[in-house]
Amino acid sequence: MTPRSPEILPPDDAALARAAALLRAGGLVAFPTETVYGLGADATSDAAVAGIFAAKDRPQFNPLIVHFTDAEAAAREVVFDARAQQVARAFWPGPLTLVLPRRKDSRISLLCSAGLDSQAVRVPAHPLAHRLLAESGLPLAAPSANASGKISPTEAAHVAASLGPRVPLILDGGRCAVGLESTVLDLSSPQAAILRPGAVTAQDLTPIIGEVVEAPGNAESPENGGLKGPGMLSSHYAPGHPVRLNATDVAADEALLAFGPQVPAGAADSLNLSPAGDVTEAAAHLFAYLHRLDALAVQAIAVMPIPETGLGAAINDRLRRAAAPRG
Repeated sequence: MTPRSPEILPPDDAALARAAALLRAGGLVAFPTETVYGLGADATSDAAVAGIFAAKDRPQFNPLIVHFTDAEAAAREVVFDARAQQVARAFWPGPLTLVLPRRKDSRISLLCSAGLDSQAVRVPAHPLAHRLLAESGLPLAAPSANASGKISPTEAAHVAASLGPRVPLILDGGRCAVGLESTVLDLSSPQAAILRPGAVTAQDLTPIIGEVVEAPGNAESPENGGLKGPGMLSSHYAPGHPVRLNATDVAADEALLAFGPQVPAGAADSLNLSPAGDVTEAAAHLFAYLHRLDALAVQAIAVMPIPETGLGAAINDRLRRAAAPRG
């Protein structure tokens, strides 16, 4: 028997009601946020959260972000200090995840925390995500809706291609506006640290809460104390083809992920993240273009240099992990 394909539905009231009912019954639903598509489940149910790990084939020491309707709902599960309150007021709803101490009476499944005493939380800005949270009445654990370690999805079709029948229902909200996962800011200890760069930068945060360091994200096992946040595995966001970074030339058997107005010739095929050299435009296109180039019959994907300014730091973080040696 051929496995059933996931059902992709437009974001109307009937689809929202079906998705919310499925979540309340312990099922999985993929839905868009402003960053990437998430694979959602009831964050208070161990069985539902375990379903996320099974569907993604995700290591269970890799924690999950839990999404809420607002900061007040999140504060019932984690402890907000003055810094967390300030950044939540400034950037929520939006592409910022906070890692905060779990409350002793938190209802959130410990699977979401990967055994740690902290929890990653976020209030998404996408209107469809907000409607689903409100309709379901649940906090939703929702990592990116793709097989673990592979390219993140920014369109409903990416989710279907990566997870297939492992996700029964996908809410199609179009292409994600930001196109990169949220910034992960660890405030569970006195030193504020960015665990994963994203659209909210250290330069954005420092005027609000003081010094913010960028922590290396390379702890990959329970023996190292577990990962403090998602997206920290050294090999992550990986296409099927090898990725060659900082390419200034390109071979005939390579696809080229270009950036800027000056593009080397000779590639089997190419896509330009931003002909104008705009890193915000490049971030929005990154995962979609990697998906398209990975579908080609080439030997590798060459990637032109991208500046570290603004969102360029987050783009390069994802590209370095995409190019890292595979385990």
